Amino acid sequence: MDNLKILIYIAVMAVPTYLIRMIPLTIIRKKIKNRFLLSFLFYMPYAVLGAMIFPAILYSTSSIYSAVIGFAAAIALSYMQKSLITVALLSSLAVFITEAVIM
Repeated sequence: MDNLKILIYIAVMAVPTYLIRMIPLTIIRKKIKNRFLLSFLFYMPYAVLGAMIFPAILYSTSSIYSAVIGFAAAIALSYMQKSLITVALLSSLAVFITEAVIM
């Protein structure tokens, strides 16, 4: 692939990305006061992140059972308000032990 094609591809990807981010800033100049819209904009990143992560959790291991056990461990540790590193390490350890027992 030559450099001109690469630059064209980058420009084609950059223009829509820029427009998606700049059009709301130019159209909406007032402060948003609608409570529904504010709550929607506040919670949307969490919903999108959850929708992207959940399938990756279930299909990242060789067995669905170890994935479910790791997910359950992560949920339980999070509910007990453990730190992020503790949740990540212990849920990974739960998956590792489950995979070792299954194999």
